[in-house]
Amino acid sequence: MGRVSQAQAEENRRRVVETASRLFREQGTHVSVADLMKASGLTHGGFYKQFASKEALIDEATAHAFDGLARLRDDELEQHAGQRDAAQRALIDTYLSAEHRDNAADGCPAAALAADIAREPEDREAHRVYTEGVGDFAEWLATDDQDGITRLCTMLGALVLSRATKGSPLSEEILTAARAALTATS
Repeated sequence: MGRVSQAQAEENRRRVVETASRLFREQGTHVSVADLMKASGLTHGGFYKQFASKEALIDEATAHAFDGLARLRDDELEQHAGQRDAAQRALIDTYLSAEHRDNAADGCPAAALAADIAREPEDREAHRVYTEGVGDFAEWLATDDQDGITRLCTMLGALVLSRATKGSPLSEEILTAARAALTATS
């Protein structure tokens, strides 16, 4: 097989980053390179033509996931004609839904990657991107009456606990209680 064009190489890289972003949120960063490349529809051998290391891919996939979260926040704000409080309520409702609970692959990177990033060295790019993404999300959630960090911690904690208790009535109860607490005064 001959060399791929630069455009095809860029497309392959984009596909690997998107696939990694989803798989890492769904299964954790311990997913093997072979499994990741297979899920991307590419061969294992092509990985190191695209990335210096798996760590480099984790860095890029983490950034990709947080970029998606930022786009979601921007979309909510646009859909609510710039009314931040309405956009925040809509995002909270979506975030604390059974659909989000059941779809970690496309869900919040702050919740899905927390344990993996906590094990990463602090000087890694993924750690920096994660920290910045969490800070940006908390800032976006802040209101005149409620601190953004507290709101984010409530949302993230509720999501993680609801995922861990999925299949029991407690899972939905956690989501409902957190939604009520966060939207009661916003």
